[in-house]
Amino acid sequence: MKTLYLDIFSGISGDMFVGALLDLGVDFGQLERELAKLSLAGCHLHAVRKLEGTIEGVKFDVHLGGNHGHHSKDHDQDHPAAGPRHEHLPGRNLQTIRELIEASSLSDWVKGKSVAVFQRVATAEGKIHGVPPEQVHFHEVGAVDSIVDIVGACIALEALGKPRVLAAPVVEGTGWVNCAHGRFPLPTPATLGILGARGIAVTQCDEPHELVTPTGAALLAEFAEGFGPMRGLVPVKVGYGLGSRENQTRPNVLRAILGEVQSAREGVGLDWEGDTIAVLETNLDDVNAEILGHFVQVAISAGALDVFHTPIQMKKSRPGVLLTVLCAEADADRFSELMLRETSAFGVRRHSAERRKLRRELTTVQTPFGPVTVKLGTLNGRIVQAAPEYEVCRELADKAGVPVRRVYEAVARVTNIVPNL
Repeated sequence: MKTLYLDIFSGISGDMFVGALLDLGVDFGQLERELAKLSLAGCHLHAVRKLEGTIEGVKFDVHLGGNHGHHSKDHDQDHPAAGPRHEHLPGRNLQTIRELIEASSLSDWVKGKSVAVFQRVATAEGKIHGVPPEQVHFHEVGAVDSIVDIVGACIALEALGKPRVLAAPVVEGTGWVNCAHGRFPLPTPATLGILGARGIAVTQCDEPHELVTPTGAALLAEFAEGFGPMRGLVPVKVGYGLGSRENQTRPNVLRAILGEVQSAREGVGLDWEGDTIAVLETNLDDVNAEILGHFVQVAISAGALDVFHTPIQMKKSRPGVLLTVLCAEADADRFSELMLRETSAFGVRRHSAERRKLRRELTTVQTPFGPVTVKLGTLNGRIVQAAPEYEVCRELADKAGVPVRRVYEAVARVTNIVPNL
């Protein structure tokens, strides 16, 4: 399946992430038009192809209007105490940032993911300051440039087709940084909090600079499904996002690799797709049936891949249900919280499961009753499953005054596959 692998050997920041995706082919004009929907006054964007050592990539910058001139970002972008660059920008809290994003005409996916990234930063900052996330003042990432980085990253991912995101192990530098909390050793408190909340391991190296910013950490925590070396990835295109710092031990670049993951059963000649999802489970023996039904609807609406419950026998011979939620690994914490809040569960079990999936495509077939949208599943170029769109079939059947099965059978004659009835 389509996969974006982030090779973060030199860390990650928001502007480097956007630059890497621009280098992969995201249209800069489209990015500008989408970000303009936020109505952020006094800034415009620049993306320049240049060299970092011997590596050519894209340097992404925000230029601030008025008398402030060019704002060139680097790894210190999330730490205004390191320089005067944010003194002219008003602070924002999570609510004002959420309202800014949700009031725009951006896609629902971009809005949701952008707010989720900011939520991760707010949660980490709240723990540092001992206040709820909603009360966190975004003195560090609430500035215009970081809103552009986070929302721009989500726009760019959507423009690439929302690929599955994987990343190399997180590597951070050593030394100290001046941030709004004072002078702190690396990793910074916010970066540690964001990575720790998601359970992401971090290893330090001998580079005496910050490599992973809080914005970069939040993007990883929200989007990356797993961390490790590349496995079975066929590189299709490679992009480089450039930073501004001159590192001592490695080039200041983020390498992003867009490709296809091969079948896990190497050598068997099957072209199915594969991925890894999170499986969340909890045993319930005291949940109201209406609440259970409501939870299924809420979880599906929130983006779960599937939700179901199975009758089981629990301790003391009590009848109960096993509630199961399938979701992307990046969403596991969000759906675990939903299960704990919306049901009577006191705990949630979590494990990862590999999936094997037919390659899918949508097509329209002509039947005597009218055109029908059909989802086709193929394996090695052969159609092995055909699933007509039920609502289309129902409308055609009602119009023709025939059973829905008749429309399904007509689809079967066209595709030579018995559709899922």
